[in-house]
Amino acid sequence: MKTTAWYRFGLVAACLLLAGLVASAQDKDKEKDGKKGDKEAPATLIVELPEDAKLEIEGSVTKQTGPKRKFVSPPLTPGKEYEYTIVAKWEPNNYTKITRTRKVTVTAGKETTVDLNKKDPKQPDDIVIRYVPTPEKVVEAMLKLGKVGKDDVVFDLGCGDGRIPVTAVSKFNAKKGVGIDLDPQRIKECHKNAEEAKVVDKTEFRQADVMKVKDINTANVVTLYLADELNEQLRPILQKNLKPGSRIVSHRFLMGDWKPEKTERIDVDGEEYLIHLWTIKGDTEPDKEKDKEKEKDKGKDKEKEKDKDKDSK
Repeated sequence: MKTTAWYRFGLVAACLLLAGLVASAQDKDKEKDGKKGDKEAPATLIVELPEDAKLEIEGSVTKQTGPKRKFVSPPLTPGKEYEYTIVAKWEPNNYTKITRTRKVTVTAGKETTVDLNKKDPKQPDDIVIRYVPTPEKVVEAMLKLGKVGKDDVVFDLGCGDGRIPVTAVSKFNAKKGVGIDLDPQRIKECHKNAEEAKVVDKTEFRQADVMKVKDINTANVVTLYLADELNEQLRPILQKNLKPGSRIVSHRFLMGDWKPEKTERIDVDGEEYLIHLWTIKGDTEPDKEKDKEKEKDKGKDKEKEKDKDKDSK
């Protein structure tokens, strides 16, 4: 069904314009047994989403605004389900663009609500980050925090002009530096910078999606300067695929409720930059935080036992 099969609630003119498109939507319908004689009825769709988001239904931009938007279809055949693709696009800041897509099933005579404020790990968002270069001093601090050395393969996700992979190889003697970025112009800059630093043989740059790096398991160190939203989506991928002992270093942004084990502040010409470190732990590697909690619990149990002894005397 075309997006134009939906109209702004209460706009009669739009209804008249779109009613003729209902028949084409039935090619996408999932048939159900309906009762004969049931009258056609409109379906109502309520969409909850970020207030400033732009909303598309079946590829057409809707005009409503606000955090809750209501759409009513022309009369639909009862006993059938109609599937629509809805897409919300918004920018939580001036360097991040988020696109969230969902398929919604509606039924004649019924109201359906979809909440696009909620993330769905099974349907990852499409997140695009505007390139902002990391100062060289911060680049070196990130590689130091990640303890990059001669045995390490460094993957920089969202590599920009390639300065982190190039520096990892040229100044920290890393075994290999790999940069991933969606922008073809950035990749050209990466190759140029690698040539100037004479590290072409130990660096690799790819125009690709950071969410779809099939050989991320070959990395010992992963560096990031993306966004909180994208870091959080990457987190389960990195935790699943990186080897125990691998380090993740992020400039500025965090990874949801996975707290960094170390954070450093870097001063560059009076401006403060934050970098964060996480380490992938193996199944048998002791979790220091859990061990601390266990020790606290043991201490509490001992105190309770002492109190019991006092009471019994």
